[in-house]
Amino acid sequence: MFTEVITPRFLETDALGHINNNTYGVWFEAARDEFFRIFVPDLDIKKWNLVIAHSSFDFLKEVFFGKDVIIKTGISKIGNSSVDLTHSVYQNGKLCTIGKGIMIHYNLETKKSMAIPEHIRYELEKHMFTSSWPATLSELEIIENS
Repeated sequence: MFTEVITPRFLETDALGHINNNTYGVWFEAARDEFFRIFVPDLDIKKWNLVIAHSSFDFLKEVFFGKDVIIKTGISKIGNSSVDLTHSVYQNGKLCTIGKGIMIHYNLETKKSMAIPEHIRYELEKHMFTSSWPATLSELEIIENS
C-alpha cells in the first residue's frame, strides 16, 4: 500500500466551503507516483508506459481546507496488462472518499497494451489491498500491521 499526505489548498475549495469534487482526480494522480515508479523508476516521460482507462470516486464525507488528508492507495487486481487501483482519503482519521483507477501497461508508439512483465508483477503484488477501506485510520493500521 502507498501513502501520500496532501495539504488541501484554498483554491481547491468550492462555494459550499468543502473540497471541490474535481480535486480528487488530481489528488489520486499525485498519490500514484510510487506506483508509477514500479513501471518507470526514474519517472522519465520519454520511457512512459502507462495510461489511465478508468477513474471514479465516491464521496462519503466532506473534506475541508486547513487540515491535511492522508491518501492510501492499494492494488486490488492485477490483470494481463491492467492494474486496478483503489484509493481512500482520510481527514481527521475518518474515511471521507474512496476511488478507483484502472491503469494499462501501454506502448505509446504502437498504441497497444502490453503484458505486465513478471518482475513488475512481483513488485505490484507487494501492494495488494483487496479489503474494503475501514472507516478510520486506526482500523486501517490494524489491517496493515496484521
